[in-house]
Amino acid sequence: MNNQPAEKIILALDGMDKDQAVSFCSKIPELCWVKVGLELFLSGGPVLVNELRDRGLRVFLDLKFHDIPATMSNACRRAASTGAELITVHACAGIKALQDSKLAADQGASSAGFAFPRLLAVTVLTSWDACRLQSELDISESIELRVHRLAQLAVKAGLGGCVCSPLEVRGLRKQYSLPFELVTPGIRPVGTKADDQSRVRSPSKAMQDGASLLVIGRPITLSNDPRNVFLKCCEEIDLNH
Repeated sequence: MNNQPAEKIILALDGMDKDQAVSFCSKIPELCWVKVGLELFLSGGPVLVNELRDRGLRVFLDLKFHDIPATMSNACRRAASTGAELITVHACAGIKALQDSKLAADQGASSAGFAFPRLLAVTVLTSWDACRLQSELDISESIELRVHRLAQLAVKAGLGGCVCSPLEVRGLRKQYSLPFELVTPGIRPVGTKADDQSRVRSPSKAMQDGASLLVIGRPITLSNDPRNVFLKCCEEIDLNH
């Protein structure tokens, strides 16, 4: 899917409105990928996705659909019609919902004249840790086992990859080779804060372990020199490949 370091970084435009997001992207000419999440999508809608694409950016539409199969598939059909290349769904919705969503997304993209998107199954959010899973959801299995279980559902459903924390990447990559994508949030360059993420790694470590794409947000977007931080992340990736 990508060869150059800049093509491996997805900039998360979280905490911005439509105008702020478009303006911020212009600060990093090397930028290839952007993530549009729930907050930003509610601010800018499908029009924002189109505008970002018109500026030459590839869009990761991170809306994490999780509903009954009919609702999920219809949502994915509409999401794919925007031209987003990556779309997230929750793996725990089950195989039927995942299969139906993939089929609908392919149909939606095709009808709008776009290539089929890759649906990515969200496994366990990076904000969770094992203690909270046990105390709040009564899930006693380890996060690693649960991530593997949910990734297997994605594979069986024919999805293009999954979203996992960088801590689970190495084990998943041993089991699932490319082109199955492993997209990892929770990426924090050395010296930056973890914020509300519980399971984090540096860009170089995540790539060494087999990540396909790295989602990086606040370390870049809250920096006084976002382009410099972005380029440093690129350098770190390049030195390890």
